[in-house]
Amino acid sequence: MKRWLWGIAIGGAVAASGIVLALTPFQAQLENRVGLYSLFHLRGVRPPPAEVAIVAIDGRTGGKLGLSTLPREWPRSIHGKLVDELTRRGAAAIVFDLDLRRTRGEQQDQAFARAIAASNRVVLFEHLNGRRQPIEDQQGRTHGFVWVEELESPLPVLANAARALGPFPLPKMGAAVHQFWTFKTSAREAPTMPAAALQVYALQRYEPWRALLAASTRLSLDGLPMKAADVRDVQQMKALMQGTRHLFEQDPELAMRIAEQPSADPLSRSSAALLGLYAGNKERYLNYYGPPGTIPTLPYHAVIKGTDPNLAPEALNVAGKVVFVGYSDLFDPGQPDRFFTVFTRDDGVDLSGVEIAATAFANLLNNESVKPLAAGATLLVLLCFGLIVGTLVYLLPAVIGVAVAIGLSGAYAFGAQMSFNSAGAWWPLATPLLVQLPLALLVGLFAQYRLQHRRVQHISEAIRQYVPESVSRMLTASELAPGDVNKVTYGTCLSTDMAGFSTIAEKMAPGDLARFLNEYFEVLAQALKRHDVEVTEFRADAIMCAWTGSVDDTAVRHRPVQAALEAAQEIGLFNMQRNLSGNLRVGLADGTFYVGHAGGGGHFVYSIVGDCANTASRIEGLNKHLGTRILATGTVVVGQDALLVRSLGNYRFVGKTEALPITEVMATKGGATASQVELCERFAPALAAFELGNWAQAAEQFENLLTSFSQDGPTRFLLERCRANLQPGATPAEPGIIAMTAK
Repeated sequence: MKRWLWGIAIGGAVAASGIVLALTPFQAQLENRVGLYSLFHLRGVRPPPAEVAIVAIDGRTGGKLGLSTLPREWPRSIHGKLVDELTRRGAAAIVFDLDLRRTRGEQQDQAFARAIAASNRVVLFEHLNGRRQPIEDQQGRTHGFVWVEELESPLPVLANAARALGPFPLPKMGAAVHQFWTFKTSAREAPTMPAAALQVYALQRYEPWRALLAASTRLSLDGLPMKAADVRDVQQMKALMQGTRHLFEQDPELAMRIAEQPSADPLSRSSAALLGLYAGNKERYLNYYGPPGTIPTLPYHAVIKGTDPNLAPEALNVAGKVVFVGYSDLFDPGQPDRFFTVFTRDDGVDLSGVEIAATAFANLLNNESVKPLAAGATLLVLLCFGLIVGTLVYLLPAVIGVAVAIGLSGAYAFGAQMSFNSAGAWWPLATPLLVQLPLALLVGLFAQYRLQHRRVQHISEAIRQYVPESVSRMLTASELAPGDVNKVTYGTCLSTDMAGFSTIAEKMAPGDLARFLNEYFEVLAQALKRHDVEVTEFRADAIMCAWTGSVDDTAVRHRPVQAALEAAQEIGLFNMQRNLSGNLRVGLADGTFYVGHAGGGGHFVYSIVGDCANTASRIEGLNKHLGTRILATGTVVVGQDALLVRSLGNYRFVGKTEALPITEVMATKGGATASQVELCERFAPALAAFELGNWAQAAEQFENLLTSFSQDGPTRFLLERCRANLQPGATPAEPGIIAMTAK
């Protein structure tokens, strides 16, 4: 497969990992706990709308007012005083996030109710009870369960005086709160407390809003009151909100038409907020403004008393604001009605329920809830991110690919953060950066490593055809200069030649001859390789090879001899299969020689150079004169008792000053024939007589040998030498040395 296809395949796998993860609940948890958390904290604190404030009840409020430290024991009239004071100060709406289901005495409840009714802008918390209810048949058998939610209103005297009621359930993702509802479907589409607060706040511009609806839809508005004054109780407020919501559900394009309407309403912000409330999703993500206390928080007692030494006088100005009243202690981690959020402080102080409710209202007012990407868009983002990053990490060089992947990821994270900061758009962050990016780096770099490894293997295999395997590993495993593999070492050189090659060559076409030589060398080289040959050099129809090691290492001499015996046998079979005459000639010599690069002009070969190699070649050539197959210097076979060998005397080659003892390697003792053993035994005394210069005695013994071994080349060769030395005046100066006059 082409590399770019592999790149796309890896990119596709990385993309698929993100997509598969996105289809599981784990991805939502990961993005909520890590992605959304990071986006909020990188964005930091942002100012909430000026139209929202909190009046907080904390652990010090009762003491400041001379009341019990437990708010549930306070007289309800104190809440009435708060309503009167907030109304006097011009609050646009007052929202009580308190449980008001139990009486505190009729007079106290009536006092609070009168203040609520007089204010005509109070929203009260409505309790929502949820439970599993069994489904039973007529015989009482249970067939399953159903989740049932029921609303429990405040005391009737209080509920009847209020402008609106609303529950405020909070869905949790794990331990944290990230979302809120505007309408609770499971509670008969009841509008929640923040939504009711927004509608009460926007009643001042109800008539322009209704006119905008009438101008934008063909549906009947008979179910909606004509003006705000027609909304006289909580039931009518609930009907108004549910009817408006139903209108948008029946006419899905209504929101678009309203947005396109030219509006003469100078306070169109309230219309935009209502449009977002009724046309938007019922379930929203909270866009937190910061840690506890970010929304302006006034102590309950400060509002009652009208002053506080820790507050500037203008801080108590709540004119035009929606004021949320509830428990909120900015110093006590154990406060009631608290929730873990992305902005829970390090000291354990969570956001209170009332501050979350105020946050939800502020989000609705400015239409700035966090907006996660749609499921399809999320999958598309993960597809593109994984495909691009995974492909580039594989296709580009490793260092560049990693840098580009990290750079692209950083750019994506920056873009996601800017989009979140400016518009509350929530792009997936944790999945691309913590799942897909590491996976792309891991898979891409591993695939690159595998590719590079295969390339090195191919190069190594190519180099191995020209240099020893150990050298090819050194060259491909590191930045090794060619000259660094040169060495002078002790070892054994083996030289071979093909008997009768000239005759074979003149009968073959060049192409056929090349194929023949390759087949011949393959058989020969494999035999040598099985005995761990280290260096192999091809020279025309000959091979020069070497084993290296220390002088004390007998294996460095044993392996070449065994290789020579096997090679001779394999070439014999090779020739027999092709009806060829002749055999393999081998010469062995040990000593010090150079192995390494030799050549010039930019072209080098890995070669064996030295007197040892030259001697092995001369010994190989001696086979032609003696009619033998495998000859070696005497030092090569020292200690190799498993071999059947015979000494052939001391020979001085042309151009050499020193004579060398030459030994024929005939066979292993286990594989030798009886005639070979007999030949060796009878040849030794004849050679001894020859070396002592007893030519006549030696000649007689060699002649006797020929009668039994007529084809033995060394016997015939030495017999001729004896006869030559018996001629008058032919006595050699060194009787025990055979001086060769030809190579």
